[in-house]
Amino acid sequence: MTEVAKKAKNINSAAERELDKVGKQFDEFEASIKEMTKDRLDAAPKQEVEPQTKLSQNEIAKSKEIYLKPSRSISSREKFNEKYRDEYNFQKEYVNFIAEHGELIGNVIETWTKKFPGLPAEFWEVPSGVPVWAPRYVAERIANCKYHRLTMKENIATEVNGAGTMYGKMAADTTIQRLNALPVNKRKSVFMGAESF
Repeated sequence: MTEVAKKAKNINSAAERELDKVGKQFDEFEASIKEMTKDRLDAAPKQEVEPQTKLSQNEIAKSKEIYLKPSRSISSREKFNEKYRDEYNFQKEYVNFIAEHGELIGNVIETWTKKFPGLPAEFWEVPSGVPVWAPRYVAERIANCKYHRLTMKENIATEVNGAGTMYGKMAADTTIQRLNALPVNKRKSVFMGAESF
């Protein structure tokens, strides 16, 4: 075997070892991503944020009553299941709330709702920072708009020749409330907790 052939064989075996190492790291990374289930994401602590809109009881009492209706709707060909009639009647009750946009402060919140099969899909434009009246399912839809900030745990960096750097295991850091709907309480209460919808 010539000198050049021996060097080429050594380089190939070193490259194969590096590829095997990168393959193992990629498999570990893929396994950590598959472990990120909805339950594990929901277990992440919620980021605490001060409400943007702070209105006194007098300001709430003097505020204009704004009742919202969907600006667009798309009818459904499905048939409504009467088994859910009581829940639907509860969800369509109008509630008073203040919508907040956590990322684009003051912007109108645009969202689609279709809580039950057989009902039309409705497009809502909800002003933020003012008390409004809308169906309960709209307030709940807005209050459920959150996302999870993902980070890499175990800050152990492993350099791979020319292939990049791996930093450990993927984990949910915090849950961030992107949009929120806070109930408007028109009466004073000794308990300062917010009532739910």
